[in-house]
Amino acid sequence: MSTRERFTTHDVDNQPPSPWPADLWRDDLPLREAVAREGGDWAAGELAAYGRLAGNELMAFGRLANEFRPRFHPFDPRGHRLDEVEFHPAYHQLMATAVEHGVPNFAWRHAGRRGAHVARAALMFLHNQADQGSSCPLTMTYACVPALQHAPGLARQWLPRVRDTRYDPRHVPGWNKHGVTIGMGMTEKQGGSDVRANTTRAQPVPGDGPAPLYELVGHKWFFSAPMCDAFLVLAQAPAGLSCFLLPRFAPDGRRNAYRIQRLKDKLGDWSNASAEVEFEGAQAWLVGEEGRGVATILQMVALTRLDCLLGSASLMRQSLVQALHFARHRRSFGRHLCEHPLMRNVLADLALESEAATALAFRVARAVDASERDPAEAAFARLTTALGKYWVCKRAPGFTAEAMECLGGVGYVEEGGMPRLFRQSPLNSIWEGSGNIQCLDVLRAMTREPGCVDAYFAELESVRGGHPALDAEIDALRNFLRSPPDTLEAGARRLAERMALALQAALLLRGAPAVVAAAFCAARLHGGQGLAYGTLPAGPAWDLLIDRALP
Repeated sequence: MSTRERFTTHDVDNQPPSPWPADLWRDDLPLREAVAREGGDWAAGELAAYGRLAGNELMAFGRLANEFRPRFHPFDPRGHRLDEVEFHPAYHQLMATAVEHGVPNFAWRHAGRRGAHVARAALMFLHNQADQGSSCPLTMTYACVPALQHAPGLARQWLPRVRDTRYDPRHVPGWNKHGVTIGMGMTEKQGGSDVRANTTRAQPVPGDGPAPLYELVGHKWFFSAPMCDAFLVLAQAPAGLSCFLLPRFAPDGRRNAYRIQRLKDKLGDWSNASAEVEFEGAQAWLVGEEGRGVATILQMVALTRLDCLLGSASLMRQSLVQALHFARHRRSFGRHLCEHPLMRNVLADLALESEAATALAFRVARAVDASERDPAEAAFARLTTALGKYWVCKRAPGFTAEAMECLGGVGYVEEGGMPRLFRQSPLNSIWEGSGNIQCLDVLRAMTREPGCVDAYFAELESVRGGHPALDAEIDALRNFLRSPPDTLEAGARRLAERMALALQAALLLRGAPAVVAAAFCAARLHGGQGLAYGTLPAGPAWDLLIDRALP
């Protein structure tokens, strides 16, 4: 017996190959159908190019950017204050590629063209599968535009840079750059969702510039992406809570007087920096009117909530891809995992959930896209942004956990990538208003804004007769909305859940194969399947769902 034969314990012949590189656009039929259905297919060339990048180079950059987290440098070697955050080069590669290809700016560079926000949503959907942390500054840069338009002078100075496709990470004033990124700071220690409890003070000061100048004194408990060039923040001005644009450098070119206290040590989102900051007379420009800060910044929040919905849907998609890839290559008990009926049920159920999440996210994106020209779509967007953010973001953690379990112990190992998706999965449900806030916002829209009720039910009624379970649910929802106010508030989560499921059913009835839509109606509507994934009734839907999810 040779030495080699004596010491060779085994050959590795039952481990899947790497799923990368991959083409995230070509391989995702439900995504391509949703983009076409909602009016963004004219950008298919740009989306195809980004899908190839996201499934190849950006996946590698995302791994590195999360492995080598941002580092905070409060001082230079001689004791001078720096307040700078250092990122791994892979993070800057992610940002540069995203900005060049339009993740934060595509919709604004094609403003007025139908489907521009749908196409931009698809770019975000693709990017977020490769890295989630960089999606934070990208989405805030995208979402700042409606708020900044309330200050024409600031808009003229900053929005051309927001639309630019050149990423510039240098620590220099934003007005010395071609392209900029924009962050946000609302949350304070004494008030999270209750921003009216904020205590940061803003006092007007003399100064010429694009908008009235103020000095801010206070703090922010969560300051998102502190390396951005400017930040939309809330502070108490003489006339009440107001919105401000706070640049990283003061108007005279000196470092602005905000101090990073520390970076948050977060559960996930490791490639992105989140900070606690103190304002020590930091200079900022007023955006909109004094006392109208919440109304002004909520126009930004409406778009970042859309990206929370998209982010969770894309996390679910990437988790599903990894589960399917593993199950198609791993053998157990004499056959591939995906050939075992119970595992096939789980995979089909996950595929069904993912397709429904994608359909809902892109229908909301179309409503956002059409809001300025169609009041009914504006009302639909007003309601379903909160509705979709609540439901899809709430489903993401359980979904990613189930997908991880499909890989067994391999899924629990860091280097495989699934733990990062799992750690990331709760964030979108918390950021920009947690679950209760979204449900109360749904209720507020339904009870105080009749156009929202009409727009929602018009969407459902357009497919009445498509499935008896949905027909019954439409009638039940109308009846539930006649409940007393206390009953409605106490049941707001159940109401939001049923409304979201009914809307997903309607969208699949309109856009998916009939067998897929029927499976969703039977499984998800009131009185449907069991609570765990993998409880679908056996039938032709299994094969079709899995084949649609990944060729």
